[in-house]
Amino acid sequence: MHTDYLANIPSPPQGVWHLGPIPVRAYALCIITGILVALWLTLRRYRARGGDPDMVWDSAIVVIIAGVIGGRAYHVISHWPDYFGEDAGPWAWAKITEGGLAIIGAVLLGGLAIWVFYRTRGVPVAPFADAVAPGLILAQGIGRFGNWFNQELYGRPTDVPWALDLYYRVDADGNFAPLTGRSTGEVIASVHPTFLYESLWNVGAFLLLLSLDRHLRLGHGRVFALYLVIYGLGRSWVELMRTDPAQHILGMRVNSFAALVFIVVGLVAFLLLPRGRESEKEVLGDRPAPDTAESETPEEIDDAAGVGKPTAGKQTRTDGTGKDL
Repeated sequence: MHTDYLANIPSPPQGVWHLGPIPVRAYALCIITGILVALWLTLRRYRARGGDPDMVWDSAIVVIIAGVIGGRAYHVISHWPDYFGEDAGPWAWAKITEGGLAIIGAVLLGGLAIWVFYRTRGVPVAPFADAVAPGLILAQGIGRFGNWFNQELYGRPTDVPWALDLYYRVDADGNFAPLTGRSTGEVIASVHPTFLYESLWNVGAFLLLLSLDRHLRLGHGRVFALYLVIYGLGRSWVELMRTDPAQHILGMRVNSFAALVFIVVGLVAFLLLPRGRESEKEVLGDRPAPDTAESETPEEIDDAAGVGKPTAGKQTRTDGTGKDL
């Protein structure tokens, strides 16, 4: 007796819908969703550390602008022939709505912009970096589903049960349109779903960072340092599966090289940065203390995120110095 099993992961039939003349792109929706989730979590975490929530709102504007510019610039540079080759249009590099934002570039330029922003405000950047790290890697996991809708950044062909089926897509005139078209139902390849591998890794990293931060009371930038290490490790093995063209540095794909740099920098920073968590005064720097009437402890935030529960019978509160009473 023969039994057929549903196995392969199907790609979405399309990644763009139209509301009249307005295109609605799944890629953009995934990125926006990730940003909103990261912003919500960062607000709660930074406020619980004694920081001013207004700084998070200001930071969001800075990091989104710098992140988009950095992410696009890194992608274009690492895929130079696609945008400046003989077959590329003069404005191909500017068509950001068609995909092509590299998280590595977004982190690099976004991190630099935030460091400058906090330095000009007289506020230590490390507590904010620690507050944003878990939400950042969760946002990356959400944003990766944009690659699923775009049928891009996949791995080599495979016959594993969870292989990703790529569809042939065409536009209204029947022309091949892999990004903006609609599926004909024809499967053109079955590949490793590297978008899913990286997304699952990022969600696991999010839970791990929350747990380590809660139980080890990390501070002074050490949560962000761990983010660099964990993300770099995951990105390294995912890059080994990818087959799309990419620039190389020292014989390595440029993303693999960047991931290795993340790992080394993160490890060194984690080992050299001070242990323990900052006091609220250290978090605020030169800014006045915000209204903390509705502030939450890091433990309450982690519980809300579904990571662990407080030890039975133990009540945790702070005396304004960040120390448990």
